Amino acid sequence: MRGHILFAVGVFLLLGLAWTLQKELLIIYVSALFATVLMPVVNRITALEFHNRHASRPAAIFLLIVGVAFIVVMFLIVGLPPVIHDLNLFSAELPTRIPVIVAKLNRLPIANRLGVDAIAQRAETAVTATAGYLVGALPNWLTHVFDILSALFLCIYFMLEGEHAYRFFLSLFPRVHRLRLDATLKRAERKISKWLLGQGLLMFCLGLSSTIVFGFLHVRYFILLGFLMGLFNIIPIAGGVFTILLAAGVAALDSWTKMFGVLAFYLLYINIENAYLTPRIMRSSVNLMGLTILVALLLGTAIAGIVGALVAVPTAALLSVILDEYAVKKD
Repeated sequence: MRGHILFAVGVFLLLGLAWTLQKELLIIYVSALFATVLMPVVNRITALEFHNRHASRPAAIFLLIVGVAFIVVMFLIVGLPPVIHDLNLFSAELPTRIPVIVAKLNRLPIANRLGVDAIAQRAETAVTATAGYLVGALPNWLTHVFDILSALFLCIYFMLEGEHAYRFFLSLFPRVHRLRLDATLKRAERKISKWLLGQGLLMFCLGLSSTIVFGFLHVRYFILLGFLMGLFNIIPIAGGVFTILLAAGVAALDSWTKMFGVLAFYLLYINIENAYLTPRIMRSSVNLMGLTILVALLLGTAIAGIVGALVAVPTAALLSVILDEYAVKKD
């Protein structure tokens, strides 16, 4: 009885400590997760031969960091300023542009039944508030530089010494269960890495093609809209529907022809993605259900905001493998 009481007290103390250190534990978890995702890239770099020599793990990690830093700096210098400029311009011009759309919609026979004026007023308020929040919250996001740097250094150390920590973690379990757990976690690692790589390629393809097509059609804020198309492609179905409706609405500010051009492009792209891109990019990926991704994103955002949304789907992939191994009855 005394042992059970002490065990219960210890569990409550650990839960209280975890609640107190939830921010730090979240940083550690995110760092470990990204280290797990990036390790296959590091292993591929170490497998390459340079004058009959292989790069060491620290050298491979250094090359990976330089490559990622170059991509981030190029995005901040080249890609982010046009997006912010378009976002500011969009939020400033929206109050004057919505009446134009309302006037066009009111010409439709079913405008009175739909309540176009009330819908337009609510849409104007919501979009303006969202755009203002995104622009105003950017400096607040940049204040978390210390947390970002902490996560970066932890990720590097996890890649350097993660194998030792992993072996120690496995040693906490009885030998009879160790091999099964090891195989399960390695399968989850492959699943997470493949999903992240495949989803990233699909997001890049949609974002780049949308930006090019919207620019060719002379759609306003085409850089911002292309960026949003690629970003929200992480959310199955709902993300694409939301962004294409937004792009079509912006195109309708100028002409119905541009709007139909935007819709035609999206319908064509969806067919190409489903028939060609997805089977080739995601054929060996995780095959997570759309509902699972939506629930994971919802819960991750509610628990930890943007960081939670960032790690929600990889966490769902990890849990799906563990549940499939230990909880699902296959007989």
